[in-house]
Amino acid sequence: MYYKIYCVKGAHVGNHESFDKWEVQLRKGCLELAILASLWSEKLYGLEILRRLESNSDLIVSDGTVYPLLSRLKSLGLVRSEWVESDAGHPRKYYALTSAGQKRALEMAEIWARFSSSLSKLLVPLGKRR
Repeated sequence: MYYKIYCVKGAHVGNHESFDKWEVQLRKGCLELAILASLWSEKLYGLEILRRLESNSDLIVSDGTVYPLLSRLKSLGLVRSEWVESDAGHPRKYYALTSAGQKRALEMAEIWARFSSSLSKLLVPLGKRR
């Protein structure tokens, strides 16, 4: 399993455009884990996934970003989908984790915890500058 970490050359406080690009790349890198985590305890339809991402994290993404990722996760066998009739009058496509998706989510969460913990250690001196 490989993860790309993007560094923007020349990013500094005065260069907001480069900083914004760095933050976008950081958020994109976390999106797969966030989607798998949002599906951990129950099946959700697309709009519910978007709302959960928005309410439980700082990840505010468009459906044009989430649906292609859900499609890719489905093709990888990490999520499954089913159409369910709703009271609103039109069927909704619900997504749920497969056992492979649960395994991947646990692996990614472990990597994230290890990575964020080690990075936090590096950031301690920066907190003292405030």
